[in-house]
Formats: sequence, structure tokens, C-alpha cells
Amino acid sequence: MALEFFKENEQVFNTLFEAASEGVVVVNDQQTIVTANKAALEMFGYQKEELVGANLNILIPKQYKANHHEHFDKFMAHSEKRQMGHGRDLFGVKKNGTQFPVEAGLNPFKVDGERFVMSLIVDITIRKENQRQIRELNAELEDKIKIRTQELSNTVDDLEKEISKRKEAEKRIKLALKQEKELNELKTKFLSLVSHEFKTPLSGILTSATLAEKYTQTEQQEKRTKHLTTIKNKVHYLNNILNDFLSLERLESGNVNYKYTAFSLNKLVNEVIYNANVTLKHGQEIEYDNDMEDVTLYQDEKILELILSNLIGNSIKYSPEDSTIYFRIFPKDKKIIFEVEDEGMGIPQKDQKHIFERYFRAENALLNQGTGIGLNIVKVHVENMGGTIFFESVENKGTKFTVTLPNQNR
Repeated sequence: MALEFFKENEQVFNTLFEAASEGVVVVNDQQTIVTANKAALEMFGYQKEELVGANLNILIPKQYKANHHEHFDKFMAHSEKRQMGHGRDLFGVKKNGTQFPVEAGLNPFKVDGERFVMSLIVDITIRKENQRQIRELNAELEDKIKIRTQELSNTVDDLEKEISKRKEAEKRIKLALKQEKELNELKTKFLSLVSHEFKTPLSGILTSATLAEKYTQTEQQEKRTKHLTTIKNKVHYLNNILNDFLSLERLESGNVNYKYTAFSLNKLVNEVIYNANVTLKHGQEIEYDNDMEDVTLYQDEKILELILSNLIGNSIKYSPEDSTIYFRIFPKDKKIIFEVEDEGMGIPQKDQKHIFERYFRAENALLNQGTGIGLNIVKVHVENMGGTIFFESVENKGTKFTVTLPNQNR
């Protein structure tokens, strides 16, 4: 009935359909094509007589045909218009089998009680191709942006590294300038110190030598001996200073070669104490248990003598007359401990953290002779020989230094 209606009114439909640029296909509720306009025929590549009366499946790709009937029934049940571009992606198939993307607007209507659907179809192949190209261009642009962003990031990293290097170089330069300034100040202080340290004992030697010349009579022997002892002490003091300077120079240049040998500890200690006794002040004494069982020590004998002489010499120098210097030795398994304790002026609390620094002298010791390098040399030697050194001190009560060295007896 409806098919006859469309045939009888073909002229009216042709006028309406052909005016539309979109493809128009009308189907009944059985999905039978009842008519199609010229745009639709050209789009799908059919003649009108090939489509009219055919099932709509002829225009649907094979892979979508199985589900199309169910979708169509649901649409007919709701009988609502569906605008173009709404819903899932749609595809059509040409007579020659070519598949292409489409948009379809669906409009249900009734004629003489029969239901129909008019589909407005647009071939969107060009649009899809443009969209694909746009996606590719966007992807390419994103890749370029990523690359450029990475390049910028790398450039920023390089700049930050360069800035960091320059800051580090600037820091090193400032440190070098500061160290150079401190070194110049130390050199000036050192020259002044050396000048003073040599001038005082040399002046004493000259005075004692001049006076000793005057005491030629036998009854003046005691006075002459006193001045000769003074000369001997001053020479011994200068010799110790020169030894400190020589040790310092060797440490600075890295020319210290430790010569490890096995030797008698008692023999070395007796020699150190004998030399120290020459420099004792009036009433001073060194308390040492010389009945200790002898120990064979494997170390650098000369360096150990320097270490012990320096520590005992300091105790003598910074202790008053009529005081005692305690020298103790504690042999342990694979190590040996030396203690040098005095009843001297002690080290002020605020100066104790600096006591091993080169050229440093505690505030209460500035009026005493000294170079400020002895303890620094001792500490470096002790540590180079695998040992440790520490001290305990109370101002105006005394100081105790403790040295621990490994006994590498072989």
C-alpha cells in the first residue's frame, strides 16, 4: 500500500529528494527500501531500480549486518528522531564493496498507518580523512613539543650545571684567596715567632759565654759551670726547635719515610728521660718506674723518641718549679700506651679544641717560649703510625696526654 503511495507520488518525492544534497533513503518497518534520492544513489553507486524493494542490509558492511536488525528494532520501538553525528560510528558499503564512513540522521514517520524511517545520509570520508590528518599532525606536533621540551630541559640542566660549576669555581677561588691570605698571615707570624724564639736563647748563650770567660779562677768554677749549663740548655732548646722545623718541612713535602724496626723500649725511654733531665727547672723531677719489664717494640724508633721528647718537654716548660712530671707506660696486647701528666698551668677550656692546630698557642702560654708546632707534629706522626692521641686538662691544675700506638712486633 505504502509502496504504491510512493510510486503514485513519485513526482512529489523527486522534487523534495533531489533538492537535498544529503543522501535520502526511506525504509519501511521491515527494512525494505521504498525509495532513495539521487544523492544516495550516487553515494552508494546503485541505480534506483536496484535499491527500491531491496533490504537495507545491501547498504550495510558485512561485519555490521548481524547486529543491525536488533538496533533497528529498538529504534522503531522508541520511534524517536536521531540527529546526525549522535551515537556510534556508522559505515556504509558501496555496490563495488568499498566501505566508507557515514553520518545518518533518522526520522520515523507514518503514512496510512504504516511506519517508515527516512535516513539522511552524509558521506564523511573526507571529514574522517581530515580528522586523521589532524590527529597525525597533532601527534607530530606533540612529538616535536616533547622533543623541544626535552631539549629545553636539557638546556636548562646544562645551564644549571654550568652555573653550579661556576659557583663551585668561585667558591674554590674564594677559598684559595682566603687560604693564601691565611698562609701569608701564618708566614708573617711564623717569621716573627722564629725570630723571637732564636733571639732569646742566642742572647742567653752570648751573655753566659761572656760571663763564663770572666770566671778563670779555680774558686769561680761553680759560677763558670752554671753559665756553661745555661749555654748547654739553650743549645738543647734551639736544637729541639730546629728538629721541629725539620719535621714540619718533611711532613709538608711528604718526604717522611717511617723506618720500622724492633728495639728495646727501656733503652729508648731512658735516653728520652736523660735528655729531658737536662732541661728540668729548679726542683722539678720526672717520676718514672724504670723497673718495668723491658718490651720489644716494633715502630719507628726516632719518631717515637721525637713524640715522647716533645710531650715531656712541654710538661717541663708549662709546669712550675718544684713540680712532678709523671711518665707512665702500659704494655697491652698488640699495643702500647704512653701517659705524660704534669701539674702545670693546664689548657683553658676554650682553647682545647685548637691545641693540635699548627702555630696555635693557648692564651695562658703566650709568655712562654714555644713555636706552636710541636703538638701538631706529634699528632700527625702518631696518626701516620696507626695510633691515637688525646688529652685531659684543667686550667691551673695540669694536663695529661695519652698516646696509643700499635706494637707490630714481627
